[in-house]
Amino acid sequence: MTNILIVLGHPDPDGGHLCHAIADAYQSAAQESGHFVDRIEIAHQHIPYITSSVDWESGDLPVVAVDGQAAVRKAQHIVFIYPLWMGDIPAKLKAWIEQVMRPSFAFDTNGAQKRPALKGKSAHVIVTMGMPGFVYKWFFLAHSLRSLDRNILKFCGIKPVGWSILGNAEDPKGLAQRRHLKKATQLGRAAR
Repeated sequence: MTNILIVLGHPDPDGGHLCHAIADAYQSAAQESGHFVDRIEIAHQHIPYITSSVDWESGDLPVVAVDGQAAVRKAQHIVFIYPLWMGDIPAKLKAWIEQVMRPSFAFDTNGAQKRPALKGKSAHVIVTMGMPGFVYKWFFLAHSLRSLDRNILKFCGIKPVGWSILGNAEDPKGLAQRRHLKKATQLGRAAR
């Protein structure tokens, strides 16, 4: 049994998007397989932006950061699910990551060298997009996904980090969406 945290990064509070269906499919399959699942929906969080290095390094933690850190601390595996917006992760999800992955929680800042503090956790990033997934991966080099993987998750000690790039999210025939839900179900069953 694995403790899984799903971070649903779609910022629309109305729901009903492919990302929501993917999160539901993953969660149901994981729970049916005996895994414990906690879920944070970014759209329903009040997330203040960090606007200075003082806030980042020593500012008071808002409730969203305290709750997020507790959920990350408890999790063995973290699943990020979000739509690609303007070639990147949605701003509200980025703000959540900045609040939660603070110094002294996500990495040790004693001395000149920063050491990862979240070792022993793994992650999987599921990104949906309108373009074909191979275009994002090969033409755009999955640049924002690589940045999240390398510069945030692995920097904090979270590894391995798996990726699922799910393109054609607006397929009018619904074929791509069915494939994506099947993939999410497989990942959930395997706690990946």
